[in-house]
Amino acid sequence: MNLKIITHEKIVFEGEVEEIILCTTSGQIGVLKDHIPITTSLEIGVTKVKIGATYKYFATMGGIFQFKDNKAIILTDVCEESQDIDVERAKAAKERAEMRLKEINAEIDAQRAQAALARSLARLQAALQK
Repeated sequence: MNLKIITHEKIVFEGEVEEIILCTTSGQIGVLKDHIPITTSLEIGVTKVKIGATYKYFATMGGIFQFKDNKAIILTDVCEESQDIDVERAKAAKERAEMRLKEINAEIDAQRAQAALARSLARLQAALQK
């Protein structure tokens, strides 16, 4: 099956894959060839893609997943392949978000800090899978 991962800026990945594992708003799902058509919202998380005997990992920051006729598309604002993630920067972002959550007064700031924490954790999880 063919997978294309697209952001506003570029096509992050395009190629033939055997399996896709995604974090949706309803939980984690796996998609294999000949899966029924599906369109679903994605959470911030790691997308795992099997290519031959190996896996590629992507930190995906939400978006939409669509699968039909063995063609899969992920539309997302931000997606980074594990090898392109700056681990030190992600760790620093995680620490900043955790500090903000400890000292938050306004609920809006807490939501922003929680989103920043989720993004940094997704990057770290993907990067550790290299």
